[in-house]
Amino acid sequence: MEKMTRDQMVAEFGAPGVENPQVLDLITTDAETGDVLLVMVEQRPWGAHPHQLRQIEEKINRYMAYALDGFLAEQHPQYAGRRVRLRLDCAQPPAGEFERFVAAAQHAARAHGLDLVVAVSAPNRPDETG
Repeated sequence: MEKMTRDQMVAEFGAPGVENPQVLDLITTDAETGDVLLVMVEQRPWGAHPHQLRQIEEKINRYMAYALDGFLAEQHPQYAGRRVRLRLDCAQPPAGEFERFVAAAQHAARAHGLDLVVAVSAPNRPDETG
């Protein structure tokens, strides 16, 4: 099977991000531990979309199934047997109902032998010099 370019993937499946559960946003490895990281990207502020919680839930469920049902190892044999972590990359820490949801999702992931971590990174902004 021939590999698709990023543009071909976006044309076929849509742009990556939490709002698109059909796309794995990023598969990478942790340089220190060798763990496989399945990364979800949420660039929107919390509460920006009325279905945001449902979108995140669906994305997490699909990532868990991808790892637990063997598709990760099947499609990427170099990762077979490695520990898998799910990571939600977002621009701000989850708060309120989003914080409670993430805590529940972390508990559910642990029950299946996976970790779900949140990585908060500030959005890129032009230098603010004054």
